[in-house]
Amino acid sequence: MASINKVIIIGNLGRDPEVRYTPNGAAVCNVSLATTRNWKDKNSGDRVEETEWHRVVFYDRLAEIAGEYLKKGSPCYVEGRLKTRKWQDKDGKDNYTTEIVAEQMQLLGGREARGGSGGGYGGGAQGGDDGFSQEAPSRPAARPAPASRPSAPAPAPKSSTGFDDMDDDIPF
Repeated sequence: MASINKVIIIGNLGRDPEVRYTPNGAAVCNVSLATTRNWKDKNSGDRVEETEWHRVVFYDRLAEIAGEYLKKGSPCYVEGRLKTRKWQDKDGKDNYTTEIVAEQMQLLGGREARGGSGGGYGGGAQGGDDGFSQEAPSRPAARPAPASRPSAPAPAPKSSTGFDDMDDDIPF
C-alpha cells in the first residue's frame, strides 16, 4: 500500500535562523515556526488561542536562502516531510526529535517582513516531475516601474444612417 509523508505549514519564525555547515560544506539551517489556532470555547464563550511550535530544517541552497532572508517574526510557507531523529544526551539517554525537513519554501509578507525581496524556493534531492525543483531559482530581478497607460481611444462618431445600433449577428 502506498503512503504519503507531506507537511504544508504556514507560520511565523520564533527566532532568527541558525545556519551551520557540515564537514563536507553542506549548509543546514534550523528554525522554529509557530502556528496559532483560535476558537471560541463552547462552555465559557471566551476566545481561546493555542500556539504550536514546529522544528523545521532546511538543507543545502535552501538552507542558505532561509538563513539570509528569514528573520524572527517572518511569515513563511513551508512544504516538506516529517522525519524523526534519534540522538543521545550527555548521560547516554536516547531522545527522539520529530522535525519537518523542508523541500520548498515561500517567503510571505512584504519586504519589511524579511528585509529584502524574495519569492518561492525549492530544493532537496527530489527528481522527476513531482513538483519539486532541483535548484533554487535565482533572485528575482527588480520590477520595472509601471509604464503610463495611454488613454482610451475616443469613440468613433455616429454615422448618419442610423444602423450603428444594429446587431451584426443576424443569422441570414
